[in-house]
Amino acid sequence: MGTIEEIKDLISRIEPLDEDAMGLARKRQDQLTKPRSSLGVLEDISIKVAGIKKDPLPKIENKVIVTMAADHGVTEEGVSAYPKEVTPQMVYNFIDKGAAINILSGHVGARVVVVDMGVSIDLEGHPELISKKIDYGTKNMAKGPAMTYDDAIRSIKAGIDVFEMEYKRGIDIVGTGDMGIGNTTPSSAIVASLAGKDVKEVTGRGTGIDDSGLEKKVKIIETAIEVNKPNPKDPIDVLSKVGGFEIGGLAGVILAGAKNRVPVVIDGFISGAAALIATELAPFSKDYIIASHQSVEIGHKIMLEHMGLKPILDLNLRLGEGTGAALAISIVEASTKVLCEMATFSEAGVSEEVG
Repeated sequence: MGTIEEIKDLISRIEPLDEDAMGLARKRQDQLTKPRSSLGVLEDISIKVAGIKKDPLPKIENKVIVTMAADHGVTEEGVSAYPKEVTPQMVYNFIDKGAAINILSGHVGARVVVVDMGVSIDLEGHPELISKKIDYGTKNMAKGPAMTYDDAIRSIKAGIDVFEMEYKRGIDIVGTGDMGIGNTTPSSAIVASLAGKDVKEVTGRGTGIDDSGLEKKVKIIETAIEVNKPNPKDPIDVLSKVGGFEIGGLAGVILAGAKNRVPVVIDGFISGAAALIATELAPFSKDYIIASHQSVEIGHKIMLEHMGLKPILDLNLRLGEGTGAALAISIVEASTKVLCEMATFSEAGVSEEVG
């Protein structure tokens, strides 16, 4: 169980980035054997990571992707190209290490933590599956709230608990990932509610629905917002009315990552919805987030702009699972290696620029 007081207590312990560490990292970047600022965004990332970790020479060794799964009652409205049975099937695929996230995480040396936040069936127990099931999927948000307010709080607290548990095993950087058939629908509803945008502006094709399916999806989201009237001044209310259990869980991961001064690399649209919830709850948490990529989903760009985040990659990705986060983690790690391992002009005996 989780309470709003526990979440507020954690939020109160999220601190600003460390300016001293960032200043020292920036100074070192300017002394490395290269023209000043010639590594562009890589330099910016390394300085941000220094501020996050309160360390001018930050190391990234223990890399983790937290992939959270849950089902969505709104799938009964036909908003997805895939049946909801795919959600538990893909969870088993994650555990069997057969999914894209397993391959890409292995490629960058990250371990995958798979969490059942609300899959619609009882999953078989497995050492590599964490069960934090809030319920057997959300309710149909087109007909009423997706979940209770208490369940929204519980989902966030569950994400916090998962991070804290894994942090004890060692986390230098964490990526967020998701699995849940239909979950672009609540994500669109969340960004429409919190960013004050028309549903059409933020709703894409998800798993690949056609034009008529997209039109239907927009109407379903508009109905859900009209029926539930989510309060944009209360992100937990928005989560409860039109959200998902995995979205709440990932918001908890982001908040806990920020509290523990760990860089949080968010994946795509669903992770973006979780980040919106987290940053509306705790504005300082925004400084701990690194946007991995620009998703194909049209609402993702609006999400990132609303949070003031610039994505590292643009690869036409729309899979989720944490795939974009895994790829971007390799770039974040590369940025810190440049900062820590590259020689300065004085160390290398190389002449600096004239004047």
